[in-house]
Amino acid sequence: MEKIIDENKQGEALILDQKDGNTKKLFIESYGCQMNFSDSEIVASILSNQGYNTTQNLEEADLVLVNTCSIRDKAEQTVRKRLKYYDKIKDKNPSMKVGVLGCMAERLKTKFLEEEKIVDLVVGPDAYKDLPNLLADVEEGKDAINVILSKEETYGDISPVRLNSNGVSAFVSITRGCDNMCTFCVVPFTRGRERSRDPQSIIEEVNDLWDKGYKEVTLLGQNVDSYLWYGGGLKKDFEKASDLQKATAVNFAKLLELCAKAQPKMRFRFSTSNPQDMTLDVIETMAKFENICNYIHLPVQSGSNRILKEMNR
Repeated sequence: MEKIIDENKQGEALILDQKDGNTKKLFIESYGCQMNFSDSEIVASILSNQGYNTTQNLEEADLVLVNTCSIRDKAEQTVRKRLKYYDKIKDKNPSMKVGVLGCMAERLKTKFLEEEKIVDLVVGPDAYKDLPNLLADVEEGKDAINVILSKEETYGDISPVRLNSNGVSAFVSITRGCDNMCTFCVVPFTRGRERSRDPQSIIEEVNDLWDKGYKEVTLLGQNVDSYLWYGGGLKKDFEKASDLQKATAVNFAKLLELCAKAQPKMRFRFSTSNPQDMTLDVIETMAKFENICNYIHLPVQSGSNRILKEMNR
């Protein structure tokens, strides 16, 4: 099944059905991983309630947002070129506001506002709910920046709009952040420590997607296999949890089972996996339920123990 929202659509302006009564125009494009594209759906949902409809026409945009990636230098250079282009567009449309979202915003923080002076607002991955306040700050001529990383935020209470949706497949975010601290990776520093989303909110979103006609869901996270819900909080704090919390905790294998049982006719995938966290119970759950696809997105690992050690893998 074709997936319209995926990392192959780098820089493509995302669009959704127009909401009656909204008069402002949002131009939003995404770079990087699937999580960024999923986050853009959350951002569009938040701003839809603030009077914004998405557009693919940059010339008519009141607000331009770029959801950015910091994994590779090439991705950052691409974003910088786009921001310079938007700066020229602003010469023709001075009222247009430009914002940077995502990992690049988290990594460079105030540099965009104070040194380069090419954007109006800077918003990290855990601060999207603050967008209405930040936009108000921009209108008042104040610096608009929020790059605070959260120990709790999973956006589980936000019902994402489905941008450019094919109406068949959709992403459902289940974790945010990462604890692995691989020496080559910036994710723990730009997306924070790992925390998992309440399984009940995940099931509710899955059920809602089925009711809307979707046939396939991809459970999404930086490292889905380390999903662990014990009532909220960081995964690294699980050892401090009560005996009851530990006894009733939901790991990734259990979450897969809950999803498969909730919608037996819906197909389920997941991405991305880490070999050190892939457990046998996940494989057994995949074998048990026919609606869990026999597919694992597992990055190839180095065959050298020395390299793995240097990578902290």
